[in-house]
Amino acid sequence: MGWRTGELWLDTDVVWFREAVAAPAFAGIGTAAIPSLAPPPGLVASRVRRAAWERRRYLRRARTTAVALSPAVVLALAALRSGAGPEPAGMLDDPPSLTFRVGTGVPVAEGTTIGPPPGHETAASRRHEAAAKAKAAPTIAWHHGVSSGLPWSGSLGDGTQLPLQGPDWVTWNPVTDSSPNAPKRLYGTEHTIRTIVSVAAAYRATHPDAARIVVGDISREGGGPMDEHVSHQNGLDADIYFPRLDHKLEAPVAHDQIDRRLSQDLVDRFVAAGAQMIFVGYGTGFRGPSGVVIPYAGHDYHLHVRFPPPGG
Repeated sequence: MGWRTGELWLDTDVVWFREAVAAPAFAGIGTAAIPSLAPPPGLVASRVRRAAWERRRYLRRARTTAVALSPAVVLALAALRSGAGPEPAGMLDDPPSLTFRVGTGVPVAEGTTIGPPPGHETAASRRHEAAAKAKAAPTIAWHHGVSSGLPWSGSLGDGTQLPLQGPDWVTWNPVTDSSPNAPKRLYGTEHTIRTIVSVAAAYRATHPDAARIVVGDISREGGGPMDEHVSHQNGLDADIYFPRLDHKLEAPVAHDQIDRRLSQDLVDRFVAAGAQMIFVGYGTGFRGPSGVVIPYAGHDYHLHVRFPPPGG
């Protein structure tokens, strides 16, 4: 008999009942000791297996925690926690995931630029950075697309899908509160997708220390009703989350997390790119042309960009 998942063993620090005492003399009969019993068969083996399982789980947690650390520190921590000395080569399932500056090999945080620090660029470094970004840019399958009906009662034919991430943007799923978004939620007209990509590139070029912009929902493939939204049905709406002060590539959840300077800059850029309407929260204070930048409930942490219909 062995230990199985979900099985509970009685394992206390007190002695077993039948081991506890000898029976007292009774009616002239001498004490008759109750024979002592060992733990049930399989209990000792179960304890050994459980101890080994807990040790393996502890080591797995140590490896997961060390993803952001250098390999040398990972090995040292794992050795200290296990008490077994240096770990053998190849212990880690995956190497740490780091971002490196091109040409320097120095790890940098998300949101920084590729290349030399700001103020130390050269013509060669700019060309190198441009080539690196072009190489990293995903391929977009462009389709002209047909937007039909209204944003809250429409459809999208032959839309273009925004890739899940690119050199200047990442995507965010508002349903799961995680990145990336689901591919089927990122379809728009060719004009919608081209504008998002070009605004993101220009924004990052102007603010080389800024993090990539975070794009939320656009429309479903084929358009039509979309959960979490009344609109976003014909490929002309897009949610862009306000940049965060901490540069995290996540949707902000509080006003004090928002970088207001960069957020206003994004609003201005989409206005200049020809947005028909941009909805922002009442409490955000972001400004723009009357009738274009419109305060609207439920938009405290993202700007909702609506592009005009083709030919409209």
